[in-house]
This record gives sequence, C-alpha cells and structure tokens, in this order.
Amino acid sequence: MEYGYLEQYYNMRDENARLISRHGSVEYLTTMRYIDKYVKPRSRILEVGAGTGRYSIALSRAGHHVTAVELLQHNIEVFKAQLNESDHIDIFQGNAMDLSRFADERFDAVLVLGPLYHLYSEGDKRAVLSEAKRMLKAGGTLFAAYCMNEATLIQFCFKGDGQNMLDCLEKHMLTADYKCISTPADVFEMVRVEDLDRLNALCGLKREKLVATDLFTQYIRERVDAWRDEVFEAYLKYHFSICERPELLGVSNHVLDILKK
Repeated sequence: MEYGYLEQYYNMRDENARLISRHGSVEYLTTMRYIDKYVKPRSRILEVGAGTGRYSIALSRAGHHVTAVELLQHNIEVFKAQLNESDHIDIFQGNAMDLSRFADERFDAVLVLGPLYHLYSEGDKRAVLSEAKRMLKAGGTLFAAYCMNEATLIQFCFKGDGQNMLDCLEKHMLTADYKCISTPADVFEMVRVEDLDRLNALCGLKREKLVATDLFTQYIRERVDAWRDEVFEAYLKYHFSICERPELLGVSNHVLDILKK
C-alpha cells in the first residue's frame, strides 16, 4: 500500500473545517445520530483512522471511553492540539489492516470512518473489516464508511463542460458499466452497494442499516451554506427522514454501513 499520495492530500487539507462547515456537518450529524442510536452510554469505542479527531473527541466528551488509531502523523498532531486537560483519549499511530496491539473482543463499538476510502483491493478491505470484527465484543457494532461511485461520476466527471468524463474514458479509468477504477494517486476508492454486500458476506458481517450520510448535500453545497438556520433545520429533518431509503443510497457521496458480527 502506498501512502505518499494520501499523506500529501491530508497534509494540505483542513478535514476538521470540512466537517464543521454547514454542508459538511450533515455527514457528521448523521453519523453521530446513528452512533448515538446503536452505542450505549459509557461504551468502550475504538476509532480506526481517526483523522484529526472530530468524532473521537466528541464521543469522549459525551462520556465514552475512546481509543483512536491514525495512520498519518500530521493528523495526529492536529488531533492532539485540540485536546484539553480533561480529555482522556488513547491515541496510537497505526495501520487499519494490522491492529494486533488490541485484544479480541475488547470494544463495544469500532468506527472505520475513513480507511476504506483509501484501499483499492478487496483483500485490503477485508483485512480492515476482519480486524474490526475481531476486536468487537459480542453484540458490539461496527460502523464502516465508504465513498459512492455515482456521486463521483455526476459531480466530477460531468462537472462543467463534461470534459472530465471524456478524459476518464480515454484514460480507461472506468469499467464498461461505469465503475471508477482507482489507484493510490487518485486518493479515493469508489464503491457501489453490491460491493459492500459482497465484502460483508466474505467477512461474516450482518447489516443493521445502510445510511446515506450526506445524500444530496454536496450537490447543493453552496445553497446549504447560505441558508438561514430555519431552512437548514428543515433540510436536516428532510434528510434524516430519507437517508435510509435504498433507492437513494447510490447518489450519496458517503454511506455508513452499520454492522454486527
């Protein structure tokens, strides 16, 4: 696995600012809503690929016992800079595919909210999910986030005059049925629901819910950021009411797969 492109991308990006922005907060608020629904108070939570700590810090301050693992040193430094004296989060640098430092069935919940964006082989993805499953207690919940294929095609390939689509076709970056073919240089891996179904079956994981965490938000991000509070609250209620609808999952930029052993 090559990490140079990933490190370069996140070293130049303010990930916290994305999730705090109004349009980015939809993904964050939706994810937290489902974590709160499935995870009991004062649970022991592991976040794998914790990034700059947006979820880990919030969950710790909500009373959970949080352990965080992050691959990139830059993200760990940003993460630690946000902590205050009352925060107690164990932070480790590590790879999501090998978490042998942690014992089996140690955590009530495992969050994998970023690593699967950046893995390009089925074997690597299975390794991450299998490690997460191993560390879950009986009855625990695994939360796995993915980037979706069609949202990328619509927003990137057909952006502006659509030349990006013609370039992708010429460079053979799409399969015959328009599935993105990603490499480490592209930073992100795109999936469809059937890919997740296959991974879950191979790893022996049972789905509780599949949730579109931002749905149409990225398509109308400028409008979302400009709305007054009352309109944004109305949009959130609408979003929450439809984010589990199966016919809409593929058009979301991100989905959250909520899984049990």
